[in-house]
Amino acid sequence: QRLSSALKLDWNIELQDTDLYVLRALQTTLREGDWKVTAAVRHTLGKYDEIVGLWPGLKNRLFGLAIDTGTTTVSCQLVDMASGEVLAVAGAMNPQIRFGEDLMSRVSYVMNKPESVKEMAAVLRDTINQLISETCNEAQVDCTDIIEVVMVGNPIMHHLTLGLNPSELGVAPFALVTNVAVKVYAEDDLGLNTCLGARAYFLPCIAGHVGADAAAVVLSERPDLSKQITLIVDVGTNAEIVLGNRDKLYAASSPTGPAFEGAEISCGQRAAPGAIERMRIDKDALQARYKVIGCDLWSDESGFEAAIEPTGVTGICGSGIIEALGEMYLAGILKTDGVIDGDLAKKYDCVQADGSTFSYLIREGEPEIRIIQSDVRSIQLAKAALFAGAQLLMDHMGIEKVDRISLAGAFGSHIDTKYAMLLGMIPDCPLDKVRSVGNAAGTGARIALLNAQSREDIEHLVTRIEKIETAVEPRFQDHFIKAIAIPHLDQEFPNLARTMTLPARTEKEKKEAEASNGISRRQLRKIRKSGG
Repeated sequence: QRLSSALKLDWNIELQDTDLYVLRALQTTLREGDWKVTAAVRHTLGKYDEIVGLWPGLKNRLFGLAIDTGTTTVSCQLVDMASGEVLAVAGAMNPQIRFGEDLMSRVSYVMNKPESVKEMAAVLRDTINQLISETCNEAQVDCTDIIEVVMVGNPIMHHLTLGLNPSELGVAPFALVTNVAVKVYAEDDLGLNTCLGARAYFLPCIAGHVGADAAAVVLSERPDLSKQITLIVDVGTNAEIVLGNRDKLYAASSPTGPAFEGAEISCGQRAAPGAIERMRIDKDALQARYKVIGCDLWSDESGFEAAIEPTGVTGICGSGIIEALGEMYLAGILKTDGVIDGDLAKKYDCVQADGSTFSYLIREGEPEIRIIQSDVRSIQLAKAALFAGAQLLMDHMGIEKVDRISLAGAFGSHIDTKYAMLLGMIPDCPLDKVRSVGNAAGTGARIALLNAQSREDIEHLVTRIEKIETAVEPRFQDHFIKAIAIPHLDQEFPNLARTMTLPARTEKEKKEAEASNGISRRQLRKIRKSGG
């Protein structure tokens, strides 16, 4: 009561509540500080005031965490709550991969073993605590001074972080346990190593397979504040797409699969030192030159082999695959239907027979780096799903073009936007209006961490977003099949054509592309069930 009176006298704070954690140490803390203490008071937009932390003497700094629980990786930002400065960043592989490489595999695992939800939540929280320790050690701060945590993630990761059963997200109508913001105790409810009174705030999900990470991207990019129509694509194993402006917002998810991250590619790998990340092909000799992560030299420059000796050339990552296929298309190695042109094998050693199909050799040696026909097909299916999802939203909005495009996510931040458009991952748009926005979900989480009003803003904003369910949309199949062609079966790309010379397509090639793009209903159902 005396502490409450002092807060009223000195700060005009009407104390409404005090955490039990604070009460347990209250008298000890007051005496230790000789009756001079620092109180952390939570004030939520006039709704209530409560003490959530108490320290002896003067404490000038408290900290917060912005955590993005992705399907493949988990990232953690340690932030100074007073200045907003990011003090340390750490990331780690999501340990839930052992239960399933992709989201639907993890849902299937839970369906078969419902009791596994607790285990899956526990291993993830252990990893988050490791990241907390890493960031605190780097910044030389005490984890008990972390007073606030904000978390984002796709709907299935949202559920598996909170210990909620995600089984209903495995079947239509893809129902969430809840799509409102979740507010819990970070230490008591989630077992995170923080101040005992720290709260964790999980941003609201939008719906179905469009989660709190997409909401965080919207909070970061704020398409609702502009008259221009913005297409936001968070590229991942399950791409989340938002389209709109201040008048209307739509959202959808598309089952792109892990191909963009190097999985399902014969020589593919995650972005790491030694992975090919950039590529160009000489249009006369059809020879490739490339750059690898960790080396600034191109492969045809003097000193390249010596520079890459520590790592070697280990494979090709997502951005490298996109550029490789784009360059193969520009050089005529890849036809509109995605078939590697076997006729070139008669003249060029780099185009080689591979069973009944052909492959393109990038680098000899160990390991040998080449693009085979199934690699091309994997990327075609992924990019077609992405384009079809965006096209579906454009249909609902009644538009034929967008004013600007933002590519979010780790992959989106490294991809060359020109090649993404060349392959037909995204619709045609002025290239100077296409940009990579990096980890926009992490940025949105940090905004929500530092700005209480932004939480109310996004909680209101997600109720305005109309969710389009690609899995039950009849037009998705038509858009998907047409988008398998490179860059597209019948859409023109005039903005792209102003920046590069696109291969001319004859009517014969278009018919061949249309014929070879056929995909069975069974295949399409499988693709759409993988996360659409």
